[in-house]
Amino acid sequence: MSEKTVRVALDAMGGDNAPDAPIDGALLALTRSDEISIMLVGREDDIRRSLSGKEYDDSRITIVNAAEVIEMAEHPVNAIRRKKDSSIVVGLNLVKDGQADIFVSAGSTGAVLVGGQLITGRIKGVDRAPIAAVYPTTSGGAVLIDSGANMDPRVKNIRQYAVMGSIYAREVMGIQNPTVGLLNIGAEEEKGNAFYIEAHKALKETPGINFTGNIEARDFPMGKVDVVVCDAFTGNIVLKTLEGTAKALLGMVKQGLMSSLRSKIGGLLIKPALKGTLKKMDASEYGGAPLLGLKGLVVKTHGSATAKEVCNTLLQCPSFVNNNIVEKITASLAELEENEPQE
Repeated sequence: MSEKTVRVALDAMGGDNAPDAPIDGALLALTRSDEISIMLVGREDDIRRSLSGKEYDDSRITIVNAAEVIEMAEHPVNAIRRKKDSSIVVGLNLVKDGQADIFVSAGSTGAVLVGGQLITGRIKGVDRAPIAAVYPTTSGGAVLIDSGANMDPRVKNIRQYAVMGSIYAREVMGIQNPTVGLLNIGAEEEKGNAFYIEAHKALKETPGINFTGNIEARDFPMGKVDVVVCDAFTGNIVLKTLEGTAKALLGMVKQGLMSSLRSKIGGLLIKPALKGTLKKMDASEYGGAPLLGLKGLVVKTHGSATAKEVCNTLLQCPSFVNNNIVEKITASLAELEENEPQE
């Protein structure tokens, strides 16, 4: 193993396909990277049952028993407070106590978000931690922030999202001087409601970001900017619409290629190129979405995540940890706070 091994606490009970998908994803990730070790957090009997008969390096796998599971339909705040022995609460405490470097879960988004803020805590000056999802574009990938955490942010939050998203794009995705766009119904400055008009003005005055103005939803997948900033209500709808559209188009392409003998032959000819293109546009290749603005590293994957998506999320973890994302966001937001205009 490498000298610096990143310790990942993985919620083995989170998601629609738990515990098999998280565990299979973990075992796959261990074969692809020597930079991580994994703590499987959840019901020990269920975890051992899923591991039974599978080959893996047991020196890099630890089971941390957590007897309770927070279900998707439970009220997040109540669940975090009442289920102290749940896989989410136990996993987050591993990060808080320094026993793990990062927590990954496909469980309840609300519970992970609430738990992340209550247990690991927020960075000073941050009152709303956003989710930063990466979606594939024609130019590689773009950060959509906020994609599901805060439905009714303030202008101050939007400025922080832009700063945090820029740091993530630069440090984790390797994009130098990432461009930032405000998701809106038109490119003109006066477009949108009063909140978005004020947010546009604030972003223009925000130091340390490369703000290029408003961006329309249709330009997002075209890679017009590297960081797309918005409220979570808008962002979540856009993200799920894009994911659904991509899935529908993929199904239509496959159906079309199988519709006749001629199309089947043509499909065989274009298969290598098509496979590569479709892989680039597969959102699961980008893994999970981190919750930024927290004192600890927390990453959320889709509730329906497969082993492949869990694996890709785990493979991201060393870049989150080794690039000191929390420290860089803390320093940048402290500087921003000093120049924060009054709303």
